[in-house]
Amino acid sequence: MRKLLNLILLALLTSLSTGIALAQSPLQTEKNVTQLAPASISVTPTGPNQTVISSLANLPDADILVYINPQRLLNEVVPKVMPEKDVAEMRKAFEEVKTNFNIDPTKVEYIVLAVRFKKPSGDLKFQPPEALVVTSGDISAETLIGLAKMATQGAMRDETYGAKTVGLMKIDPIAKEAEKNPFLRGFSEVGVVALNGNTFAAGTPAYLRSAIDAADGKGRISMETLNYLVRDSNALMSIAGRPLHSFAKSFGLFGTETTERAARCETKMGDFYAAVTMDANNFMVRGAMNEDNPDTAKIVTNLFTGLLGYATSELKDPVAQTMLKHIVIAAEGDDITLRADLEQQMVINMIKGMMAPKKEEAAASETTKAPAPATTKPWRAVGTRA
Repeated sequence: MRKLLNLILLALLTSLSTGIALAQSPLQTEKNVTQLAPASISVTPTGPNQTVISSLANLPDADILVYINPQRLLNEVVPKVMPEKDVAEMRKAFEEVKTNFNIDPTKVEYIVLAVRFKKPSGDLKFQPPEALVVTSGDISAETLIGLAKMATQGAMRDETYGAKTVGLMKIDPIAKEAEKNPFLRGFSEVGVVALNGNTFAAGTPAYLRSAIDAADGKGRISMETLNYLVRDSNALMSIAGRPLHSFAKSFGLFGTETTERAARCETKMGDFYAAVTMDANNFMVRGAMNEDNPDTAKIVTNLFTGLLGYATSELKDPVAQTMLKHIVIAAEGDDITLRADLEQQMVINMIKGMMAPKKEEAAASETTKAPAPATTKPWRAVGTRA
C-alpha cells in the first residue's frame, strides 16, 4: 500500500504520467475515418471539447503532443484490466492521498505531454529537445508545488519569472555527467510552476518560461496543432506530431538561435495523428500520416503493408498475430490511414498475461520457500524393542 501511495504522489508531483484522452461525443464512423489525415483537418470542437480546447490553447507551441484523460482511464479501462482487489486498493490509496494532502487524483481532468525541438546553437551544435508536462483539473496547483518542495527536502530554489514563481531543482547525477558530456546539460535541471489555480506544469526551465509567456498570450500553440490532437472526442489516447518539421528545425533549415533563416521545409510529409478509442466491445486504433501527394502515399502504404505482413508471419505468439491481422493500412489521397478494431476481451487477456508473474519467477519463489520440517522416528532407548 505504501509503495502504491508513493508512486501516486510521485506521478502527481512530477506530472510524468502517460495515458488516455477525451471521450464524450459519438463514436467515430466509417465516413469520417478519412478525416483523420493531418493534411485535411479543419475542426472546431463544440460542447465538452470546447472547454478542453480553451484550456489547451494557453499552452506554448509544441512539435509532439500527447493528450491524456486520467478519469476515463480510471473509470473505464483500469477496472477491466486489473483484478478487483487491486482496483479496491488503488481507490483506497487515492482516499489516503485526498485525506492526507487534500489532493484528489480522480479529479485530474487531463495530462498533456509536450515536446518541442530547438534550433542549433550559435556555434552550430545540435541541442536536445525540451519537454513539458501539464496537469489540470479540480486540484490545487499551489498544493502540488508545496508537496514538490517538501519532497525535495530544500533542494528546490525559487526563481521569479513575470508574475510567477518557478521552483527549480538541479538533478545532480545528470549535472555531473554533463560536465563530461555537454549534450546532457539540457536534462540536468527541472522545474515546476502553477500556471493558474488548478493547472500545474513540470519540465525543462526554458519550456516552463514559455508556458508562462503563453498563459499571458505570447507564443501560444496553434489551433491547427490542437485540432490534430483532440479532433476525435472518443479517443482513449491521442498523439500528434510533425517529425520532418522537427528535423528541419533541429538541423538548421530554419536558421540557428543567432541567425534567422527562412523556413525551407514546407512539406507536411510525416505529420501524423494516432488515437486509441473504445466502444462496448472493441478497442479501436485510428491513425493517419501525411505523405505530400497520392503517389508517395501509395508507395509508402505498400512498404508498410509488406513490413506488416512479414512481422505477422514471423511472430510466434498467436494472440499478437491475430491483433496484427486486424490492422488495415490504406492510401487515402495524400495520406496513409491506419485502422484496427480489436476485441476488448482479447486485449484485456493479453494485458493481464503481461502483468502476471512469469513462470520462472514463480518457480524461483517456490524454491525459496522454507523446507518442510523433517519427520523423525519416536525416540527409544538403545537396546529396547520398538
